[in-house]
Amino acid sequence: MRYRTIGTDPRTRREVSVLSLGAMLFGTKTDEATSYAILDRFIEAGGTFIDTSNNYAFWMTGGQGGESEELLGRWRRSRGVGDEIVIATKLGARPLAPGTSYLDNPEGLSAKVIRESAERSRERLGVGRLDLLYAHIEDHQVPISETVEGFAELVAEGTVGLLGASNHRTWRVERARALAAAAGLPGYEVLQYHRSYLPSRLDGPSDLDQDGNVGAAGGELVSYLRSEPGLTLVSYGSLLWGAYTRSDKPLGPGYDLPSAPVRLAALREVAEQTGATVNQVVLAWLIGGDIPTIPLVGASSVAQLEESLGAVDLELTPEQRQRLDTAW
Repeated sequence: MRYRTIGTDPRTRREVSVLSLGAMLFGTKTDEATSYAILDRFIEAGGTFIDTSNNYAFWMTGGQGGESEELLGRWRRSRGVGDEIVIATKLGARPLAPGTSYLDNPEGLSAKVIRESAERSRERLGVGRLDLLYAHIEDHQVPISETVEGFAELVAEGTVGLLGASNHRTWRVERARALAAAAGLPGYEVLQYHRSYLPSRLDGPSDLDQDGNVGAAGGELVSYLRSEPGLTLVSYGSLLWGAYTRSDKPLGPGYDLPSAPVRLAALREVAEQTGATVNQVVLAWLIGGDIPTIPLVGASSVAQLEESLGAVDLELTPEQRQRLDTAW
């Protein structure tokens, strides 16, 4: 395994594996035994970075949110896992009532919610401190300053380490970071967005994904990341949910761009040269790129995880990287 440091403050920064394991469906769609097997293999391979959220997976039958955190808590206790494993979680997008969603009834990012939701996440995970806590989605009803101060209070108290933001417009991330810096408070240091080798149709300056939602690491956010060397990108959906390799999961209209066939051809060419899979080339391209990136990979079986782990030691040559970068 290889590792990367996230965060800049010596008091809170952590060294984590260059792959993060997504636990979104653990405890719901992925049963406990399978979830434990995947987690065990990830740790055995040197993985130290696991991702969840307080709203995973409310949309599954019988789900209310928190199931993934609860499973991780049980797994930690059963395996004696301690501070050597960094678990990131998120708040702000948990529906306030069963049968509703984060689109119409989210908990939001008020100081009160931040404190209460973080406490419940700590209880479910069985930890005294959340290693990395994200603001999951934007809250247009609460002043950004209140959110900044709410997160900072938890860091000052020692119940949260690093802070991050997911699925926010770039200007809101910058506004929050600027407010935190001006007040001498900790700010967002890790950003989680969708990014892959193939750009989506609306993956541009607006940072919108193919459905018109904030979430894609588009041109504006990528430029921002390049200008802020202290930031790390955690990229979700990097393997396009299986679409690179599975005929039963087409790319869909969101990725139907003139550049797509050219870039797919480049991917296949580099995969053939290296003897790696297309998925492994995508992950290696992200890990070794000019923006500090940690791909967030999901797995419903140990075999799926093994393929992703195989990308860690895949070193693309400068020529191969140039071939991928210039395929338009």
